[in-house]
Amino acid sequence: MSLPAPRVAILGLGAYAPEARITNADLEKLVDTSDAWIVERSGIRERRKAAPEQAASDLGLMAARMALADAGCDPSELEAIYTGTASGDFPFPSTACVMQAKLGCIGGAAFDLTAACAGFLYTVALAHDSIASGRFKRVLCVGTEVLTRITDYNDRGTCILFGDGAGAVVLGPADVPGGHRILHSRIHADGRQGPLLHQPAGGSRNPASHATVDAHDHSIRMEGREVFKFAVRTIPEAVERLLSEAGVKGSDVRWLVPHQMNTRIMQAAGERLGIPPERTMINIDRYGNTSSASIPLVLNEYVKAGKVKKGDLLALVTLGGGLAWATALVEW
Repeated sequence: MSLPAPRVAILGLGAYAPEARITNADLEKLVDTSDAWIVERSGIRERRKAAPEQAASDLGLMAARMALADAGCDPSELEAIYTGTASGDFPFPSTACVMQAKLGCIGGAAFDLTAACAGFLYTVALAHDSIASGRFKRVLCVGTEVLTRITDYNDRGTCILFGDGAGAVVLGPADVPGGHRILHSRIHADGRQGPLLHQPAGGSRNPASHATVDAHDHSIRMEGREVFKFAVRTIPEAVERLLSEAGVKGSDVRWLVPHQMNTRIMQAAGERLGIPPERTMINIDRYGNTSSASIPLVLNEYVKAGKVKKGDLLALVTLGGGLAWATALVEW
């Protein structure tokens, strides 16, 4: 497969995580678990929690403003805001529209995309195509989650995993100086696996009622073992396909940038791809699984620490509810 010349680049990057923390010791007081068990199963030691007055748009807005500043882009230059979230402010209006109003860039497109943990890379893929086609010149992509609001703290299988945070990128034409070119991307889903990771209530299938609230059915439900098996198989295959189509070998990749879902899954994927642990971006120990926010959150941390150099190839990969997964290859 011969890829066209890159036409879209990341112009700016930003991320935000709330100050409050939920430690493993805190969870030991709520459910039958232990710090050792949580670390062994997930690699997580603590996760962030939004303040009571903060919603997904507030976290996303912080990350968005950082990304805009990094890009040297005024909000008035934005022609669209694409937001990936599974925990938006409201069923509607979209979290993207809420942020648009606060940024003051009225009139452009704004919508939320529901692909759970894959949401951010889905927005990047769609924004890429919008810019490559000439429809837009500047698009803000945001992944923002307040998952602690939809986590059941009686369920030890899920309550140990999730945290709150946000990340954002500004995308624009690849010929802008200082941009980081997107070489290739892919998005996928297997709807047959939907029941493995879902939120049972709150939609038209099972609307809110006393019964759904009492049953905690507005919280995340996951078949952890099955999701683990699917992810261990699917994530490496997806990255291998991405690299093959781009004519790139695993040894050419400087950084694997995985969705922070589980340390064991990330390590298994790296081993299969021939990418050593020291070249895999990981911050799940301090932030937990922040779903659509996790890739920009970990990428921002490594970039700001000076670990990512000009010319480095980055393979981004994520998998979440749907089950949906996505990949992207970026030249920094």
